Amino acid sequence: MAGRLKGKVAVVTAAGQGIGRAIAEAFVREGATVYATDVDKAKLDGIARAKKARLDVLSTRAVEAYAQKVGQIDVLVNVAGFVHHGTVLECSEKDWDFSFDLNVKAMHRAIRAFLPGMLERAAATGRSGSIINMASGASSLKGVPNRYVYGATKAAVIGLTKAVAADFVAKGIRCNAICPGTVRSPSWEERVEELGKSIGGKDKALEMFVARQPMGRVGNPEEIAALAVYLASDEAAFTTGTAIPVDGGFAN
Repeated sequence: MAGRLKGKVAVVTAAGQGIGRAIAEAFVREGATVYATDVDKAKLDGIARAKKARLDVLSTRAVEAYAQKVGQIDVLVNVAGFVHHGTVLECSEKDWDFSFDLNVKAMHRAIRAFLPGMLERAAATGRSGSIINMASGASSLKGVPNRYVYGATKAAVIGLTKAVAADFVAKGIRCNAICPGTVRSPSWEERVEELGKSIGGKDKALEMFVARQPMGRVGNPEEIAALAVYLASDEAAFTTGTAIPVDGGFAN
């Protein structure tokens, strides 16, 4: 099918690369008006027909100002995040605070800023609005070595998602979380390089990442974007409060 998001207005954070970019591009292909944002605006180059803007989701003022500028939307996709490597013993208070600020509080900022307009638009159109939060298989779904604070933040994202879904299910707003496994992206490739330095090379690091995926490979951003298209579309009008793994069996 084509045009599954025709007439919808969507905001996507961290759209400059990886999963966020794949979602923004998929939404454009499906007919949505897409506001693609990233803290590094240059990374947004090449996303055809999207309205591009720099947005620092760590700034409440910036997020609120951007929401006022954009106005009413149908779909909000919260992708921005950071993967901290280490156990509780390698997690300083600074690491903890930054991880929760970017991975959780940034979603809180965006939802608070955009939700009033989403409610108005849902009431006016009779079509449900959709909030899509990027969680992870490393969360309340599964404990993963050396993902202590990352897993804690993504578990919080699932809780946040379910709470928003419960509060607004009768007001025309759906809220769901996507829980990827290991997905190929520039940030993942950086982690492979970094891990390789400590264990004897990039190839060995890549083998470790692939070995934890029961399907025997890492995912592609487009495979995550496909689910985001569904959740943003009217096909998912009866879907809310879910945490959906797209992980090649990772969290089984």
